[in-house]
Amino acid sequence: MLFLRAKHFEVTERAMLWPDAIGLGLYSASGARIALDMQMSAIVAIIMGVVTAIFGGVLRDIVCNEIPSGFRDHRPYAVCAFIGTWLLVFLPWFGVSGSISLVASAVAVTSLRTIALYTGYQLPAWKSSRSDGI
Repeated sequence: MLFLRAKHFEVTERAMLWPDAIGLGLYSASGARIALDMQMSAIVAIIMGVVTAIFGGVLRDIVCNEIPSGFRDHRPYAVCAFIGTWLLVFLPWFGVSGSISLVASAVAVTSLRTIALYTGYQLPAWKSSRSDGI
């Protein structure tokens, strides 16, 4: 990956999207699980899962001297983490064990992000009514 980054191949960015989707799933699920283990409310746990996942991606991009991908493109990132962490909260209400709900949440987030990447889905962009581009 260092060689590819040094040569600025387009394949570098595409190759990093898939491990990033896995990391998004793992960090969102584990962040929410830690918050639930600390007796936080469901909404706090979901927000902590999303913030944990997003901040990991932001730190990665800053270390690589890049503008964080969550800020420069319109592919769903936080939305996938937000939707998937709800599984972590709701599945135990239906009698599913904590470890299974953790894995299900991580897989759901990763799957949602992967589907979005595969299909090229993008969230709507904010359009300013000002003509000066600010």
